[in-house]
Amino acid sequence: MLHAENVESRPLASSRCSRFLVLTVTFAMLAACGPAGATGPTAGQPSASSGASTGSGSGSPPVTPAVPSSAGPSIAARFDPAGLTVGLETVVDGLDAPLAVTSAGDGSGRIFVTEQGGQIRIVRDGKLVASPFLDITTRITSGGERGLLGLAFHPEFPTDPRIFVNYTDANGDTQVSSFRVDPTRPDAADPSSEVKILHIAQPYANHNGGAVVFGPDGFLYIATGDGGSGGDPHGNGQSLTTLLGKILRIDIDRTGDAKPYAIPPGNPFVGTADALPEIYLYGLRNPWRISFDRATGDLWMGDVGQSAWEEVDVARAGTSGQNYGWNITEGNHCYQPPGGCITTGLTLPVAEYSHDAGCTVIGGYVYRSSAQPALAGGYLFGDYCSGTIWAIDPSQDVLRPPTVVLKGTASLSSFGEDEAGELYATDIGGGRLLLVTGQR
Repeated sequence: MLHAENVESRPLASSRCSRFLVLTVTFAMLAACGPAGATGPTAGQPSASSGASTGSGSGSPPVTPAVPSSAGPSIAARFDPAGLTVGLETVVDGLDAPLAVTSAGDGSGRIFVTEQGGQIRIVRDGKLVASPFLDITTRITSGGERGLLGLAFHPEFPTDPRIFVNYTDANGDTQVSSFRVDPTRPDAADPSSEVKILHIAQPYANHNGGAVVFGPDGFLYIATGDGGSGGDPHGNGQSLTTLLGKILRIDIDRTGDAKPYAIPPGNPFVGTADALPEIYLYGLRNPWRISFDRATGDLWMGDVGQSAWEEVDVARAGTSGQNYGWNITEGNHCYQPPGGCITTGLTLPVAEYSHDAGCTVIGGYVYRSSAQPALAGGYLFGDYCSGTIWAIDPSQDVLRPPTVVLKGTASLSSFGEDEAGELYATDIGGGRLLLVTGQR
């Protein structure tokens, strides 16, 4: 039986949510809309502040971190976002609800964009290739927060010709699968080559997460939402007996225990009673876009909030097992769960902003390339509803207000890198792939 707060069966919470649903394709991150009765700003209105800002927001007072955000910064270099102005240049348009962007790492220079409806498109030399790289539209459920949500190429591609995708299947459940690319047809993955790797039942239609990325350790990291509805009614974020509300880590080059993958021996809950060994990090609501810093190996996450606060989290290289607080906290604030706001042992965010400034965080990247020197060393992230982009110094662990570097001009749905580490964004409303630029 569906929970009373199932977003598909209840009225929309506010005009903010209603406006989004008139898009041709509803973006997956409408998860930020809170339960019935919640209020929020009008869509598309960024914070009134022109500098560092989190917005005034609402909700409980901030909590004091019980533990630092990580084991400490991985590098001492500092990035100052003051004076930075970011721009977005259209690379291609004509995409259908783009949700993710990545590269193959094979020296081809191709950029790959996933479309929510089930196709992967290739951008070569600034042009959109007519034929899709992969088309699995008949295998997925698309719309709302469902669809083809993530894509990653094997680190040894094309020697290992596998690509990995995360999608919601015909039953609305999460499916992580691999497909193979015939080296004689490098622009076409074989749709008949699917190997199903990990299946996760979804109790509701929202909060599916969806990112799949390879870490510098060669393992596959999978971002999962808390299962949906509102307020995490099943307590999945804090439970170690479910894969929901987590960052998972698996070894797809080995098998074990009758599964098509193995558990890396360094996973933090291996051998722990009543804990699933795939879990790497937990206490997340709906991590939408995660990335590894090319220079440090730090893992960055944008976690979509409930009805008041959006947050950015980090797991420094070499750390694991952190609890990021949901549904005890929302951002750096008590969410007031039935058990009370006990923050002992929680890892709190390094940046947050209120729903005065947006409604759905889009996790970004630390820029480590060379074509945009003004961006060098900064972590950039954005918001779907307002289109605002912020920057922070990634070398610091203290909670600090992010600096606005671009006022909203696009319905941001993701960030991604090309082979050289140049930064791109996708505009779901405009169907565009965008190059991120910076100047001071």
